[in-house]
Parts: sequence; C-alpha cells; structure tokens
Amino acid sequence: MANPSQSESIDQLRQDAWVGDAVLELYVRSYILRLHGKVDAEMKTRFTCNQFLNCVGNPTKVEADIGIIYQKSGLETAFAWIRENLEPLFIKQEAKRVRTGK
Repeated sequence: MANPSQSESIDQLRQDAWVGDAVLELYVRSYILRLHGKVDAEMKTRFTCNQFLNCVGNPTKVEADIGIIYQKSGLETAFAWIRENLEPLFIKQEAKRVRTGK
C-alpha cells in the first residue's frame, strides 16, 4: 500500500496530466486545422494516444510535464514544448505510416 506522500505524488501527477492532456488536445486540434484545413479525428487520435506518447516516455508523465509547463509558463510555452518535442516525432511516424500504407 502506498504511503500518504506517495499517494499525494500520484494524485498530483494525475492532476498535472489531466491539464496537460487538455493542452495537448488543443495544440493537436489547432495543428491539424492549420495543416489540413479540416477536422481529422483519426490523426488527432494518433498524435494524442498513449501508444504515440510512449515513444517519448511514460504517457502520464509526458502529459503531466505539459501540464506543469502550462501552469508555470503559460500556453505558448507549453505549445512550444509540444512543437519541439512531440511534433517532429509525429511527423516522422506519419511519413512512415503513409509509406507503409498503414
């Protein structure tokens, strides 16, 4: 059984991840509309799913990091982090997906 401080840490991680998930969703939806000029729910799912985030680290931790950046430094800084750390990997994976026809 987790001690109280571990439990509080887990709760804080989940709270930060919950906020980070919302920031990531907003970034990705805006990115897709800017890129394609239309809604693409499947692409949004590929960019935000745990399978993709797992390429960078533990998905909950990745989302929590985004949430912490947003809470400390604002939306633009969080968007910049996503743009620099997640977007290039997503673009690479999308290119591979198109090449392999998956």
